[in-house]
Amino acid sequence: MVAPALLLGFAITALIIELTPGPNMAWLALLSATEGRKAGLAATAGIAVGLLLIAAVSALGLAALIDNHPAIYETLRWAGALFLLYLAWEGWRAAGESSPASTRSGAARHAWRGFVINALNPKAAFFFVTVLPEFVSPAMPAAPQTITLALTSVTIATLIHLALVLMAGSIQAFIADEARNRLTRRILSLALVAVAIWLFISAAR
Repeated sequence: MVAPALLLGFAITALIIELTPGPNMAWLALLSATEGRKAGLAATAGIAVGLLLIAAVSALGLAALIDNHPAIYETLRWAGALFLLYLAWEGWRAAGESSPASTRSGAARHAWRGFVINALNPKAAFFFVTVLPEFVSPAMPAAPQTITLALTSVTIATLIHLALVLMAGSIQAFIADEARNRLTRRILSLALVAVAIWLFISAAR
């Protein structure tokens, strides 16, 4: 349903963005290290559901518009490249991000927090509305491609979150170190700049 080259490019882009230290990563590492893997797994489930909801609302509603309005495609192509550059700039300048405070509570509450944090995250919505369409080929129906790409993004995010939970101790220590946090952000930011340029050029109709 998605051209292999586009799917690979999208997967790499989603992976780079998800690997950039942010609130989800910091929160999951802290929660798992202080309250155990069960709490971390519950939070991961909530995050995944939140991402699925925002992906469906943001991406699927846009598929028909992409098919019928070329001007919208071009607008999103520009917006997607600019958004990636913004993420690169944000990652470069930020030494670290604060994470939601966690208190000892039940698994359901952790799952709910993970859901709310992501379902109400405008940056996640903007990713699905701007970056995802960059990888939708005009030669094939948009809806099946959009579904595949959205599920790919959520799957990548969930796998990374599960890995964080399973390695909570070492990951938390790594993210807490300001110098290593900054170095990681800047390496991934440069990679995002390269992806943004490649996308803008290759996605031209």
